[in-house]
Amino acid sequence: MKPTSAQLRALARRDPALGRVMRRIRPGFPGFPAGSMRRWSRYQMLARAIVFQQLAYRAAATIWDRCCALTPGPGFPRPEELARISDARLRSAGLSRNKALSVRDLAARVADGSLRLRSIHRADDAEVLERLCSVRGIGPWTAQMFLIFKLGRLDVLPTTDLGVQEGLKILDDLPARPTPAELAARGAVWAPLRSVAAWYLWRLVDGEVDW
Repeated sequence: MKPTSAQLRALARRDPALGRVMRRIRPGFPGFPAGSMRRWSRYQMLARAIVFQQLAYRAAATIWDRCCALTPGPGFPRPEELARISDARLRSAGLSRNKALSVRDLAARVADGSLRLRSIHRADDAEVLERLCSVRGIGPWTAQMFLIFKLGRLDVLPTTDLGVQEGLKILDDLPARPTPAELAARGAVWAPLRSVAAWYLWRLVDGEVDW
């Protein structure tokens, strides 16, 4: 889902400071890094999020590639494939014990139908968060990224995200990053396009606009 031109104009009017940023950056929400995350399955995206947590990108990418190489095909082992892979092989690919348990929990829930990813887009944001956070190793931030970048939800504000906090610090010329509560309060004006506002704040931190 993408915001309409009218919605974007209304957002810029509600927050003139953000509006100045919006006029300087080519619209692109939700925006993806170079690559093909949009083409990944929902299961693949969540498995990747677990693997990449708390690791430097290069190290995580190496482990991800090794995990993908454990089975035929280019992606992470499917739920039924993962069930046949021993813990020792997962550990040899670089997964920690906790992450191995987490991807197994995700795979098991998908396999037994307790986590129905094919139909999860029909649930509202709160329900998606609840379902995903029931999986070991998936917290609110990961679930919010899934909502924004996989389901295209327009009104999600990841208040614990350091990039969004830093973006607001730059936007409002604050002496320090806002707390999650401060960011939530400041971001109320961005509803119902809080995901879009977050996307522009990430672009501001990336240096895509001279502020």
